[in-house]
Amino acid sequence: MTEQRPADSISHIPPAVSPSIGTTLRDHVLAGMRAAPGATGEFTSLLSHISLAIRIILSRVRQAGLANLLGYTGETNVQGEAVQKLDEFANDVLMNVLERSGHCGIIGSEELETARTAGHPGKYIVLFDPLDGSSNIDVCSTIGTIFAVLRRQDPLSPPSVNEALRPGRDIIAAAYVLYGPSTVMVLTTGQGVHEFTLDPNVGEFFLSRANVRCPERASMYSINEGNHARWTEGVQKWNEWIKRDDPANGAPYNHRYVGSLVADAHRTLLKGGIFAYPADKKSPGGKLRLLYEANPMAFIFEQAGGMATNGADRILDIVPNALHMRTPLVLGSKFDVQTFTEFATGKR
Repeated sequence: MTEQRPADSISHIPPAVSPSIGTTLRDHVLAGMRAAPGATGEFTSLLSHISLAIRIILSRVRQAGLANLLGYTGETNVQGEAVQKLDEFANDVLMNVLERSGHCGIIGSEELETARTAGHPGKYIVLFDPLDGSSNIDVCSTIGTIFAVLRRQDPLSPPSVNEALRPGRDIIAAAYVLYGPSTVMVLTTGQGVHEFTLDPNVGEFFLSRANVRCPERASMYSINEGNHARWTEGVQKWNEWIKRDDPANGAPYNHRYVGSLVADAHRTLLKGGIFAYPADKKSPGGKLRLLYEANPMAFIFEQAGGMATNGADRILDIVPNALHMRTPLVLGSKFDVQTFTEFATGKR
């Protein structure tokens, strides 16, 4: 049975309304709230706080080399990965801003062993990867932030970490931010996907692409081919098929791979094709985090008409059994993801 969400849990923008290019992020969300009877404005305020955190993180990303924020801290996170100085900074900023917002009952980060519960019954759960693509920081390549928002089922009860262990289909909003040549936020509140670009002179995000749609099919694929020897036979067959010189079937595809989920996913969302990080012999359960990376991206891609799977099942239907559960992730154009699934499951 589908949960009936209260009106103020998401920004309801009627599908028939086309948002205006140049609208600020705040006004865009407020416009949706006005169409939701009984809205309190708390969701708008929560996104405003997240936007503030993003701008603070950006200010340090832009001057990382001058502010002694490049390199490692010498610590390892709960994932067993070396912590970059910017990872730590971004995590601290998001945690502090969200805790002070008063809207979050539970906050979970990829960098922390357990989620934090607030001393007040906040309405929302926010789960995030503070700085995706950490391995690219020191070479000045594209990095980003990923987050998902869920509504607590009983906001008046004391918060419990276990409330965060819900499938991605319960997400009410998701976004990723890219710190690249421009700073871009791609956001969905369940009524389509919209892109906002930060004007650094004004300090505000403005709508730059409305109603983003992922093409049904394209001729581009993104995968770390250095893992080829560790893939299953089905994935290897798919990889051979996609590189075959077969113009009648649209092959060969062009290979593009940055190694930063936000960068590879953003290109795939706009231009189509497929991004794949499948299971392999080294990581049979997958590499990417379900709650902090796969679920937000899957929610965005489905809202844009794309598809996301673990190679067999829909990502948004997976019920997590731990805060840091990992999963294979394949997302992109419907045709291309379906083709991958056919190979991965032995149907081709």
